[in-house]
Amino acid sequence: MNVVVVLALAIVFTGAPFAALAGPTLARLWRRQRIARRPFPAAWRDILRRRVPLVRELPPAQQLRLKRHIQVLLAEVPFVGCAGLVVSDEMRVTIAAQATFLLLGRGGSFGNLRVVLVYPGHFIVPRAEAGAGGVVHEGRDVLAGQSWQRGQLIVAWDAVLNGAAVPHDGANVVMHEFAHQLDQDTGAANGAPYVGRGDIQEAWARVMNEEFDALHARLAREEPSLIGPYAATSPAEFFAVTTELFFERPDALASERPALYEQLKLCYRLDPLSW
Repeated sequence: MNVVVVLALAIVFTGAPFAALAGPTLARLWRRQRIARRPFPAAWRDILRRRVPLVRELPPAQQLRLKRHIQVLLAEVPFVGCAGLVVSDEMRVTIAAQATFLLLGRGGSFGNLRVVLVYPGHFIVPRAEAGAGGVVHEGRDVLAGQSWQRGQLIVAWDAVLNGAAVPHDGANVVMHEFAHQLDQDTGAANGAPYVGRGDIQEAWARVMNEEFDALHARLAREEPSLIGPYAATSPAEFFAVTTELFFERPDALASERPALYEQLKLCYRLDPLSW
């Protein structure tokens, strides 16, 4: 096959052909190109207009790219309702639109994702913690979202709606959980998604570790911070929380933590401040 044709296919979703060719197979790239060529349904455009106002802030070319990613995600990944919920196109498109913001610059897909489970509201999961003397304490957590390394992602529809409706509060459960999926592409979530190799990877690790430690120091001094305390629970949560801020409050994040913002720009290969 002509090399130019192969590279053109890769560019459709990445802008970085060599990264694409190292990931999805050529057959998958062909299939995604066919899906992306389909007309974007008018009903889906209406859903974006009503439910995801952040889309309107994108430049036209980025809006088109986002719609292509939405089509591919919805064609490849099933969305399943839980607790009696019947998943509608409105739910699927609203969730997919927020998720695919993370792919606008990176391209590709959420490689390990197999299914998205949707609850009507916050859901309860069991929790077990080992205490002193090996005693296990059992409890329950009420969650708005959860991401599993084996390809399951769970979101609560009420939290999805709230996250989309207020696009600049820095809280978006869909972006948060799909950031975990990017992180889990390379194994267990540890705050180290693929950003590149060599010096690029080393710079990411150094800056993110410094920023994580700096957050802990600010919290210990009870200083106000744009980045909330939940981000301090682990490097994985730090990455997910700062991803929400990167897309929803880029001006504030760039002003308060410029080195962190620059690393997230490299990770996502775009700059929301330019929108």
